[in-house]
Amino acid sequence: MTNAIYMDANATTLSCAAAQAALDAALRMAGNPSSVHRFGRAARALVDRARVQVARLAGATPENVIFVSGGTEANNLALAGRGERPLIVSGIEHDSVLKPAQLAGARVLRVQRNGQVDVDDLAIALRETGRPAFVSIMLANNETGVIQPVREAADLVHENGGLLHCDASQAPGRIALDIGELGADLLSLSAHKMGGVLGAGALVLKNEIAIDPMLIGGGQEKFRRAGTENAPAIAAFGAAAEEARTNGHAERLSALRDRLEARLADLDIAIIGGGAPRLPNTACVAVAGKSSETLVMALDLAGFAVSAGSACSSGKARPSHVVLAMGYDEEVARSAIRISLGWWNSESEIDLLAARLADLAGRRVHILPDMQPAA
Repeated sequence: MTNAIYMDANATTLSCAAAQAALDAALRMAGNPSSVHRFGRAARALVDRARVQVARLAGATPENVIFVSGGTEANNLALAGRGERPLIVSGIEHDSVLKPAQLAGARVLRVQRNGQVDVDDLAIALRETGRPAFVSIMLANNETGVIQPVREAADLVHENGGLLHCDASQAPGRIALDIGELGADLLSLSAHKMGGVLGAGALVLKNEIAIDPMLIGGGQEKFRRAGTENAPAIAAFGAAAEEARTNGHAERLSALRDRLEARLADLDIAIIGGGAPRLPNTACVAVAGKSSETLVMALDLAGFAVSAGSACSSGKARPSHVVLAMGYDEEVARSAIRISLGWWNSESEIDLLAARLADLAGRRVHILPDMQPAA
């Protein structure tokens, strides 16, 4: 779009050139990956190649990559496949984890003021559960970018005989990703969060784990997810995974994010989660006295695309459940917006955004007491 500046990468990234090329080539092919003739075998080869590429990205083996339609399905499949294990989740998870968890009567973990899950509360929950549990803790929060103590949590879960699922949708191309290093048993990925296209994702397993399928029909994905694979989107997913693994932009994105926050330092704007380790591309800011909806619309009119929390919840006039879970009051939670950068953004765009935010904040310099980070 002419004169539009896209800063909503955590909702969906622009597709990278490699993914676009893979998609275009796949769309020119005929064939169902399950067919045995040459056209089907060619489509199967695309899926198999992508499975290897996604496995390399996640530090897994190809046979433990289950292709699905996206991160939401991956999260739902992980939780639905937990068997009889009691469920424990953090309070800052994506709705595709929180809503199934609510239906299952899950224990919800406390979150510290800095945006990280309270690992001590996890230890208490595991003891009180009294039997091996299934725990879901995301790698990095989609609204604040705060990176979670997944390895520490995984060690606790395994000591108690349980399994740990990690929604890692926001990680590829931004921070290191290895299912073994994380200690996770299951890992969710989404293609369009890493330069792929909409319509593909994966649930990655560390080892062979029995998964109860949600979709039943054919024998696709080793009977773990029925339905014809979306070969074009999966081919693009594989190309994007390879790009994210080999050509990260973390250092540059971090410099851009820090440049923005430095320009906001003297304004009445809080950086939510700013004291914790974060994704290099993400800033969650709250402008005192302004609702997130007002800010998003004002910035859109000025040519900037940002969001009020998760894109999956946009248009719903409600405070951010993530900011509330961190202990901020509803006024702050209703004023939080997410700025998430991609490889396409520039320093000049950052400076333009900072100037517009300064205008919206009225260039005031006092900080609301509730916006001060906890001691």
